[in-house]
Amino acid sequence: MSIIDQSELRLASIDDPTAHQLRLLLTLAEELHFGRAARRLYLTQPALSQQIRSLEERLGVALFHRSSRRVELTAAGRAVLPAARSVVNAADELRNIARRMTAGSERLRLGVCESFTALDSTRSIIAALTELHPDLGPDVRVLDRFSDQLLALQSGEIDAAFAHFPVPDDLHCEPLAVEPRLACIASSDPLTVRSSLELTDLAEHRVISLVSPTFRAGHDFWSVNPRPDGSQVRYAAHPGSSFESVLSTVSLGGTVAFVPAVAADLYPRPDLRYLDVEDLTECTFGIAWHPGNPVPAKLAILKEVVNDYRQGRSTRADATEQAKVAADTT
Repeated sequence: MSIIDQSELRLASIDDPTAHQLRLLLTLAEELHFGRAARRLYLTQPALSQQIRSLEERLGVALFHRSSRRVELTAAGRAVLPAARSVVNAADELRNIARRMTAGSERLRLGVCESFTALDSTRSIIAALTELHPDLGPDVRVLDRFSDQLLALQSGEIDAAFAHFPVPDDLHCEPLAVEPRLACIASSDPLTVRSSLELTDLAEHRVISLVSPTFRAGHDFWSVNPRPDGSQVRYAAHPGSSFESVLSTVSLGGTVAFVPAVAADLYPRPDLRYLDVEDLTECTFGIAWHPGNPVPAKLAILKEVVNDYRQGRSTRADATEQAKVAADTT
């Protein structure tokens, strides 16, 4: 018996179904299993279910019978498949025509610092682009430093880049994840006996920023300048040329680097310690592009994949919160 009661379905919305929703419908119709279909589409199962329900509400009919044992197409679901396939094929052809009109720039050129290649968001988006849009690329270019990414974006060498914010004002950006920042200090530092710190505890440490002083806003953010108490930031004699060189400088002692929390997992070293700082704000990781670089077709696809990833993260967070509330009430 269908979970969706026909009496509860709204009349067809004035909003037409999107080609993206119809693509999800076709995949689910092939798999007849939400979990397998979601994995093929690089979505979470709740996110896929939400999209299918939205499509059903727009059409005003139930497309699938859902039960704890199986998923089946309804008569209406079977009836709409040929038209849905035609729409998706037409959308693909429109996209192909647009790409052919931009000969020589079909592939989406993505820049990523080596230290970001292991992040879930980076891998998920690249995998989704490769699977769902193989003719688009992507052409991934691993760059050594954040400043290299900025130069490549502004010169048009790449279309978009994975980066921690802030980014220069002339770039557009979409956030993917928010995470804490940690203080990275030498394992020989006396402060390592503490489980957490405050910024004032690090006042005597020289700071080495992850970002070059040529980009002042980024340099200040990763130096935590100005400090909440107004104290002056003392800088290391030489800026790091790469993330690894920053960590090597810190390991010698007397220096601190403020880093994304993921660095503790990606760069565990016996000569370093990563500590919580109670009054240190979080950082945002996302994708940035120059508005004049990507052609509209490539930018639209990139935004679609990014939005799917963000929706999946939001759905997972909601499910986790609901499970926590349920556990607290039992």
